[in-house]
Amino acid sequence: MHKPLPLQPLSAPQSLLGIALLPGLVYYGNPAVALLVGACLSLTFNKACFAHASNLGKYALQAAIVLLGLKLNASQLMKISADYSALVTGYVLLTLSLGLGLGLLLRNQRKSSQLIASGTAICGGTTIASLSPVIQARPEQTGVALTLVFLLNAVAMFTFPAIGKYLALSQEQFGVWAALAIHDTSSVVATSALYGEEAAMVATTVKLGRTLWLIPLLLVFSVLQQQGSAKLRIPLFIVLFIMTACTGSVIELPFELVDAASTTSKMLLVVALFFIGTEISRETLRGLRGSVLVHGLLLWAIVVPLTLLVVTRLV
Repeated sequence: MHKPLPLQPLSAPQSLLGIALLPGLVYYGNPAVALLVGACLSLTFNKACFAHASNLGKYALQAAIVLLGLKLNASQLMKISADYSALVTGYVLLTLSLGLGLGLLLRNQRKSSQLIASGTAICGGTTIASLSPVIQARPEQTGVALTLVFLLNAVAMFTFPAIGKYLALSQEQFGVWAALAIHDTSSVVATSALYGEEAAMVATTVKLGRTLWLIPLLLVFSVLQQQGSAKLRIPLFIVLFIMTACTGSVIELPFELVDAASTTSKMLLVVALFFIGTEISRETLRGLRGSVLVHGLLLWAIVVPLTLLVVTRLV
């Protein structure tokens, strides 16, 4: 999750409209539509619809992921993580190298290239927001990179499920592809949930393993910047997700509880994507131009079909 460039001051009518729309979006149950509605609301009025929308979206997403863990168990979690750890490692290292190399070829600004390459390789907005202060990127560089990631996430949510169905991808294949090729955790979970529950569970587990690469990334860039240290912490929600996944291995949970957790997780995911959508602003959209835009689009255009090819051959 990230902090975009500021919108105009909070407006009560827009907040009331957003609150009125949210129950209908939750009932409809499509996270991609919630994201689009939130973005349209923000862009139409060019005002912040909710105070602390970033935090609201972040905590709703984390709660959704933790609840999703109740449908897993420890053996499933370990198997999925072990099966795809090498694939995740290869993806992260290859995408980082390719992204930095493309930045040099396009003569993009070094820090912008680092943000785009790292965000595409690991965890989108979370990586960009975490890396930006470490490499001392300018606010406009960070804002443009975040906006580009946001728009590509939106494209993925509307196109990936259709591509998966056209190619008749299995639930596992789609989950792995989404976990690798989509930037942010929120969009990975939302897109895979549109394809199926099994895809969502696989995608969430693989994606969280990919997210952990943020720790060595920050450490390396911190050393390169000669800062000597970086804030390296495993997010609490990942720990809680592992705990809930292990719960089913220790005790037999009632079906009603697991079903209620699954339903609540889906609702929270819609809420999270709606709030994330309200963070986009006209100001950041105006910054999408030149080598930064070409860099981000070209890198994603390479890794999406490449990961799809690998997944269809290996999974």
